[in-house]
Parts: sequence; structure tokens; C-alpha cells
Amino acid sequence: MNLDNLNDLPEWKDREVDDEDDMEAWKPNPTLDACKAMYGKWNEIVGMLNGALGSLKDLSDKDDDGSFTKEQKEMILGDAYETGVKIRSSEAGGIYIIRMENAAIIRKNAQYIKTAILGMMIEGEIEEDYGEIIRNEIDAFRDLFKTWIVILEKDEYTDEWGLFV
Repeated sequence: MNLDNLNDLPEWKDREVDDEDDMEAWKPNPTLDACKAMYGKWNEIVGMLNGALGSLKDLSDKDDDGSFTKEQKEMILGDAYETGVKIRSSEAGGIYIIRMENAAIIRKNAQYIKTAILGMMIEGEIEEDYGEIIRNEIDAFRDLFKTWIVILEKDEYTDEWGLFV
């Protein structure tokens, strides 16, 4: 783990435009702006998670006292990194179905992490104050998520699975 950059997520870089896209590049893009704001907030949360979970001692696969295992810590961080990827990839093609699929995964991961942090607080694995800060930041992220999700517009593509219709 790089202690100078606890979040390890790459910086958001806007895609480069070519001559064809240049005519559209100047236009406001509210979904991109909302997505970038979400990514920035999530980047902060990943840093907090790395700080909180990185300071925990490595735990055996099954502790007798019922405390959280190393695998659970890895699941939390895995979901946190996956969330960053899903946020970034939501703007890759601008396809509604892909955005909605990513939104469902982002929501599931954020809810899981918030619940897992609560469990770690109850078990005494992380300090209650620090856990509350992380949970509050996830709430702030949820507000950004809700701002993003309401501006997504359905397009002409159909969902072959019938979920996002």
C-alpha cells in the first residue's frame, strides 16, 4: 500500500477528443459532471477505508472470538475498488443500460460497505468515531449518486434481460 496515496484509484482524466467530437466537446455534460463529483467523493472514501482497514492486524481465517476475517476486509476493499471502476465506466459510452447496471452495482457495494463498517464498529475492530466518519461520507456519496441517477436519460437501446426498461 502506498502511504502517500491511500486511495490507489487513478485520477479522473477526461477523454481526449478528436476533430469529429470537437464540435460536441464544448457542450455542457451534466451526467459527466455528476459522475466526476461522485468519483471524487468515492476516492476520498477509499482513502478512509484503506486507512481504517490497513491499520487492522491481519486476522486468521476464523477467529475464535468471532471478529472479522482477513477475507472480509478484502471484500470491503474489493467492493470499494469495483465501485470506482463502475463510476468511471458509466461515462465510457453513455449507454443507459450500462449506466443503470453500473448504478445498481455501485449502490449495492456502497450499502454493503456501510453495513460492514457498522459491523466492524460493533465488534470493536475500528474506532466508532472513525467508522461514523466513513458512514457519513458514504451518505454524502449517496446524495451525489441520487443527483447523477435522476439526470440519466433512457436511450434507444433495449435491455435484452428486461430489467432496465
